[in-house]
Amino acid sequence: MKRQKVDLSVPKRFRLSYFLLVLAILYLGFIAFKFPELLEIASGLSGEDSYSVGKVGLDGEGVSKGSVISIQKDTFHRKLEDNHNQDVQLMSDGKLLESGSQPIRPLKHRYGRITNDSLVGINRTSELSELERMADEAWTLGLKAWEELENYDIVDISENTALEGKPESCPSWIATSGEDLVTRDNVTFLPCGLAAGSSITVVGTPHYAHREFVPQLAKFRNGNPMVMVSQFSVELQGLKSVEGEAPPKILHLNPRMRGDWSRRAVIEHNTCYRMQWGKSHRCDGSPSEKDEHFLVDGHKRCEKWMSSDVIDPKESKTTSWFKRFIGRKHKPELLWPFPFAEGKMFILTIRAGIEGYHINVGGRHVSSFPYRMGFTLEDATGLAVQGDVDVHFIYVTSLPITHPSFSPQQVLEMSAKWKASPLPKKPIRLFIGVLSATNHFAERMAVRKTWMQSPEIKSSNVVVRFFVALSQRKEVNAVLKKEAAYFGDIVILSFLDRYELVVLKTIAICEYGVQNVTAAYIMKCDDDTFVRLDVVLKQIEAIAPEKSLYMGNLNLLHRPLRRGKWAVSFEEWPEEIYPPYANGPAYIISNDIARFVGDQHANQGLRLFKMEDVSMGMWVQQFNSSQQVQYSHNWKFCQYGCMQGYYTAHYQSPRQMYCLGAHLAKGRPFCCNFR
Repeated sequence: MKRQKVDLSVPKRFRLSYFLLVLAILYLGFIAFKFPELLEIASGLSGEDSYSVGKVGLDGEGVSKGSVISIQKDTFHRKLEDNHNQDVQLMSDGKLLESGSQPIRPLKHRYGRITNDSLVGINRTSELSELERMADEAWTLGLKAWEELENYDIVDISENTALEGKPESCPSWIATSGEDLVTRDNVTFLPCGLAAGSSITVVGTPHYAHREFVPQLAKFRNGNPMVMVSQFSVELQGLKSVEGEAPPKILHLNPRMRGDWSRRAVIEHNTCYRMQWGKSHRCDGSPSEKDEHFLVDGHKRCEKWMSSDVIDPKESKTTSWFKRFIGRKHKPELLWPFPFAEGKMFILTIRAGIEGYHINVGGRHVSSFPYRMGFTLEDATGLAVQGDVDVHFIYVTSLPITHPSFSPQQVLEMSAKWKASPLPKKPIRLFIGVLSATNHFAERMAVRKTWMQSPEIKSSNVVVRFFVALSQRKEVNAVLKKEAAYFGDIVILSFLDRYELVVLKTIAICEYGVQNVTAAYIMKCDDDTFVRLDVVLKQIEAIAPEKSLYMGNLNLLHRPLRRGKWAVSFEEWPEEIYPPYANGPAYIISNDIARFVGDQHANQGLRLFKMEDVSMGMWVQQFNSSQQVQYSHNWKFCQYGCMQGYYTAHYQSPRQMYCLGAHLAKGRPFCCNFR
C-alpha cells in the first residue's frame, strides 16, 4: 500500500512542477517587458541622474518630451472671464492677505484651467470643461457670498437659527408624518442633534421584494446578478460641509429582508466618515458574545432570532418532553423571528445610550452599536429613511434644549492660549497648509490643541494655517469669519466649497508658502491628519538641501478607475496611468516646486484635475522634466488610519487626535484605534 501511494504521488509532483515552471516563464517575460519602465521610475525616485520620471510614456515605453502632454507647448491657454481679477486683495508688499490680519479679507485669486491638447482633440470644442464650469460657478457664487457676509451682522444669527442655543430654538421633541417626510427628501432635521437618552421611533411597512440587478452578487449567485431585493436604511447623518461630498453617516442601520449576499435576513450597522465606510457590523440571527468587552451598556451587540432558512434545533420534541417531565433547571429559551417582514408594519426605536446606540423592534432589543470615529451625539443633525419602505410616522423625543455650538465647553475653547503667532519675518523651515471646511470647528480645535503646540511651531521654525472655502449658508460663514479673526490661523478662499475643487486649495497653499512666508518646504495635509513634526523634519533633513523634494506615500503606475463612485472618464483623464503621486492626506514639496506651481497658475497654464493629489503628481512630473526631483517614499505617511511608528496618521477624529497628543506628550507615539 505504501508503494502504491508513492507511485501515485509522482505524476502529481511533476504536474505541479510544470505549472510552476510556466508561471516562472510568464513572470520573467513580464519583467523583461516592463523592466525598462520599472528601472526608469526606480532611478527617478532614487534621485539618480541617468533617468527621469518625467519621461514615462502612456504605453510604458520611453518617449521624447515632445510626445508627453506638456503645458508649456499647449496652445489652448485662455483666461477665465473674471471681472473681479482687478480687485484682488493684496497686502502693501504684494503678498497674499492673511485672514488673521485686520480687517478679515478672503483670497480672491482665480485658479487656472484644464489645459490639455488631448482634451481638445477628444472634445473637438473650445468650450469649458465640466470642472472648469464648476470652478467658474464656485468663484462667482463665493464672491457673492462674501459680499453678503460683509453686510451681515453675526448678532442676527440668533433670530432665525439655532446657533445661539436659545431654548425655544431647540425643540425637545419632533414628530413627522410620512407625507411630510417625502416633501423633505426623506430627511428629518434635528436642529440641535441628540443627547444621551434621546429616542427615535420609526413606524413603517417594508415593501415586498422586487427584482433588481446587483452585479456585486453575481459571484455569489452562480453568475446570475438578478436577485429579489427588499431592504431599507435608517441613517443618522451629520451636516454636509462641502458641496459634492456626501454628509457623514453617523449611524447606518440597514435591515435586509432579502437580497443580502449571504442569502439570509440580516441587519447591518456601519458608519461613513468623509466618504470612507468603516468596518461593517452584521447581525444574522446568531447571538454575540456575552463578554463584557463586547457589551454595549450591558446589552449584546446582536440578539438571537429564528431564521426560516436555517434549521438548527438543539433538541427533539421527545427530548424536550422528557426533560419537562423529569424537571429542568433552566427555563426554555424564547426565540423570536427576524424583526422585519415584507408587508408587515414595524415599530423601530433607536435609543442613544452612554456607550452606543440600542435598537429595539416591537419593544424587544435586537442589536446595539458602539459609538465610532469620535462622532458626538450633537453631530447627528439629520434622520434619513430610504429604500423599500413606507414610513407612517417618526417621533424623536428627549432632545437637547441647547445648541452644542454655544455650549460652555466650546466657549472655553476660545482661549488666547490657542491663538496663532504672527507670521515670522525671517525664513522658516516648513509651512503647513491644512485643508478644512467651514463647520469643521472641532477638527481645527483638535489640531490647535495637539500637534500645533509642538516646540517646532512655538519656535517659529514651522508655520501652520488652515485653508477654508465658503459655505452656502451665510450664518456658517459668519461664524467662520469670527473664528478666523480670533485665532488668526485661517486663510479664507472666496469660492464656494465643493468636493471636486479641493485642488484650488492646494494651489493656494503653494502660493501662500512662497509669497507670505519664506519656507524652504511646503506641506499639505487634511484637518483629520495628525502630524509628528519632529520625525517629519528629520526626514526632510536627510535630503540634500540643494535637491528638489517630493515626499510622501507615493503611488507608482496607478491606473484610474473607470467605474464606481471614484470613476474617472476618458475625457477627464485619457492616459492609461497616473504619474507618480503622493497620497493626499499628507505630502511635502520643496519651495522651487511650489514656486513653479504658482508661476504656472499666474500664466493661466496650470492643468487641473479633480483629484488634487494626482494634480500635484502631474505638476511635479512636469517640473521633473527640466529639473531633477528627489522622490522620497515612506509608508509611514499613512493613507488610512494609523500605523506603528507613523509620521502622519489620517482619518483621526478629534477624540483620536487628543489621544495621540497625550501619547506623544509621554514620548510614546502609539495609535489610538477606538472600537
